[in-house]
Amino acid sequence: MQPATQSRQQRAVGVGRLVAKSLGGRTRIAELYQEGAAKIRLPQTFTDELEAVTINTAGGVTGGDQFDWEFAAGPGCFVTATTQACEKIYKASAGTGRINTRIEVASGARFHWLPQESILFDNASLTRTLEVDLAADAEFVAVEAILLGRRAMGEAMNAGLVRDRWRIRRDGQLLHAEDLKLSGDVAGLVAERAVLAGRVAFATLIYVGPMAETYLCHLRDLIGDKMGGASHWQGKLVARVAAEDGFTLRKTLIPMISALRGGASVPKVWNL
Repeated sequence: MQPATQSRQQRAVGVGRLVAKSLGGRTRIAELYQEGAAKIRLPQTFTDELEAVTINTAGGVTGGDQFDWEFAAGPGCFVTATTQACEKIYKASAGTGRINTRIEVASGARFHWLPQESILFDNASLTRTLEVDLAADAEFVAVEAILLGRRAMGEAMNAGLVRDRWRIRRDGQLLHAEDLKLSGDVAGLVAERAVLAGRVAFATLIYVGPMAETYLCHLRDLIGDKMGGASHWQGKLVARVAAEDGFTLRKTLIPMISALRGGASVPKVWNL
């Protein structure tokens, strides 16, 4: 009798890369590469901006899946990158799902990294990294939002793992570094007053550019005195927001993102 062999679980893997160049006063594609479950779509715009929408055709991320995204904005370009929908991080039976994003922004270029929220289900496991290299005069806007379950659906992330690692460099020098880790009894950690005081939807926004100090007061007004705060130093603006649920978080995030984009709206795939 032949010994039973353990079946190998299928994993989702994807690589997407977009390089942009300036041509005739507008931002155009210089290079586009897609592999596996990673896809990039470029909806038509009527400005000098190039909008990129990333798509995970696997429908979500679970243990052992890996996605690698790379973006480069050439001199004078304006690129906005977002996601088709909220990224769903499902229960991991083994391993950790990984999402790695690398962004390069050349001199005089603007890059806005605006993915929709990541939704983590119970016993999900996610490790995510964001590596950004900026020229000295580049502008960068980013938001990363996490929902620990969907309260309206009666869902909660009681246990699991989420790691988030940011490294942002300007002109080769480290400008911003942060690491988030929630593991094990996630619900217990989130309930702590010094962590999230029971709120399950939270986001970090960052702006690097010449308008950082100018935007500070407006962002503080939008956040209010109960949902978070914002600070400015070393030419960057960082805001933290936490809410009871995803809908409340998004209602706050949309005008904040618009403010950091100089009044421009969020990408069309965002909606309430």
